[in-house]
Amino acid sequence: MKIIVITLFPEIFNALNSGISGRALKNNLLTLTFINPRDFTHDPYHRVDDRPYGGGPGMVLKPEPLWEAIMAAKSQLPSAKVIYLSPQGKTLTQKHIQNGASQKEIILVAGRYEGIDERIVTMLIDEEWSIGDYVLSGGELAAMVVIDALIRCLPGSLGDEASREQDSFTSGLLDYPHYTRPEIFAKMTVPEVLLRGNHQAIQRWRMKQSLGRTWLRRLDLLKQRLLSQEQQALLDEFMQEYTE
Repeated sequence: MKIIVITLFPEIFNALNSGISGRALKNNLLTLTFINPRDFTHDPYHRVDDRPYGGGPGMVLKPEPLWEAIMAAKSQLPSAKVIYLSPQGKTLTQKHIQNGASQKEIILVAGRYEGIDERIVTMLIDEEWSIGDYVLSGGELAAMVVIDALIRCLPGSLGDEASREQDSFTSGLLDYPHYTRPEIFAKMTVPEVLLRGNHQAIQRWRMKQSLGRTWLRRLDLLKQRLLSQEQQALLDEFMQEYTE
């Protein structure tokens, strides 16, 4: 997979050189390059922003250097979608990530200040993505979230490929609780079902907990999902135990 990031601050992305993302980059599962709009300015001060028309606080990224930066990226990745990280974008979900991971090429645009000139959005941006209903100082952190999530979907990126299928949202439900040694910690014990070695009972418990957590914390996800008869029975069982 190849990703180009349009950013004024490429050094922020050094954090991706660690952990799973770092291993993926080292093993060439992902090629990550950066293009800085400052390199496409034509004034002595390399100015990339200006005051907004109509007045108001803050600055807006100028269209000329952004246009040239994105066109330079498109010349390297001609089939890539251009995605702008923006609070106005559609909220990122695991489905978006899985769809994105099926693409061979992606261009991410990290905005700054009050945003980018709307003419760039109209002419060059294919999609706008938001990582949540809050505002960041720039799109770099949001782009890093997207990149990290995409990497997890790439074959060979994880030590255990099965762990990808157990992640929250992959199945449309939240993940079940996890435990490890010691068996007793702070006077709290591991659920007995996990200690017996009965894999069928463990799978049943995990599904019930996953359904229950989703019911408690993200009811909206359950409303989007058609439960099987067994899953509905497990959820009913969880709800009854929770309210007792």
